[in-house]
Amino acid sequence: MNNIKKMGITALATTLVATSAHAGAMAVNGAANMTWAQTDATAGKGIGTDKGLTVSGSGELDNGWTFYVGTYISDAITISTHVTTLTMGSMGTIKAGQGFGGAGSAYDEEVPQAYEQTSDAYQNSSNLVGAYLDNNALVYDSPSFDMGGASVSFDLAWSPNASDGAVNNGGVGAQSDTFGQGYGAGVTISGLAEGLTLGVYGDIRENTLSPAAGADAVRDQFTGTWYAKYSAGPVSIGYQTSYFDSGLAGTTVATANTAKVVGTAAGVFESESMSIAFNVNDNLSLSWTDMSDEYDAQDNASTAIADVEKSTDAIQIAYSMGGMSIKAYRMEEKNPGYDANAVTTGKSEISLGLAF
Repeated sequence: MNNIKKMGITALATTLVATSAHAGAMAVNGAANMTWAQTDATAGKGIGTDKGLTVSGSGELDNGWTFYVGTYISDAITISTHVTTLTMGSMGTIKAGQGFGGAGSAYDEEVPQAYEQTSDAYQNSSNLVGAYLDNNALVYDSPSFDMGGASVSFDLAWSPNASDGAVNNGGVGAQSDTFGQGYGAGVTISGLAEGLTLGVYGDIRENTLSPAAGADAVRDQFTGTWYAKYSAGPVSIGYQTSYFDSGLAGTTVATANTAKVVGTAAGVFESESMSIAFNVNDNLSLSWTDMSDEYDAQDNASTAIADVEKSTDAIQIAYSMGGMSIKAYRMEEKNPGYDANAVTTGKSEISLGLAF
């Protein structure tokens, strides 16, 4: 009986190999990280680990088009990201999936940094530009084309149900009671000047509430950003602004001394980021980032909520040696949570990374 089992398994394995060789190629790669982190506010500190695997497949169709399927499996053995892409030669690429960043991920927090975006320690409105088109969306990425000596590409996104609900196995996310479809577009331009890259992106999520609920209630949600990056030799500098209008009605926050959450608090969040990065050599890099993120309740009443600005400063260093890297940052944030009464806090992290 065991011999029969072995023969069956061998035959199945042979079939799978033959099918894979005919249809395309499969690959598995991954990374593991060990971190030491310490947070000022809670005096918490400790060692953390995370690891993940990316299982991917790719192939080519008879007409020359290519496809790619990738799934990221996290520490908890759950699927946190998956994407399917179809590249149609010179006609561009179509993408769909879950948690793959949509079109907005190519434009949020694009200032140069040696290690992590500032949202790794403290969430900000710039990181959430385009977030509601991260799932249940169809994305089109154009090829780069020449325009007056510059290289230009654009990205389009559309979701019939922009709820950002994460689903698998062909499922569809739950319909929002407030928002319906969403659509976005972005453009990237490089080559206007040597070392200069420009990007601009915006999206709208339609508010489906009845006009009877009030004039403010039918305002669509809008998020947008633009950035400029310039590199000269080992030095890169960047500037970026973003705008996040929640599209929600009324004043859901009582005072300026109350924590706000981007996307659920009525009002507008506007951010501004500046950074400089320096590559000391092929292995060592440094960066400094300054970010301000202001909340405006847009309330003109006599009891108007005062605007609150939170700011984040980050110093980072990264060293790589083949598949191993050692990286660290120190970040400090003033008025965390857009709360004018919150205590300034900070976070330090050192990471050892191994990639294969």
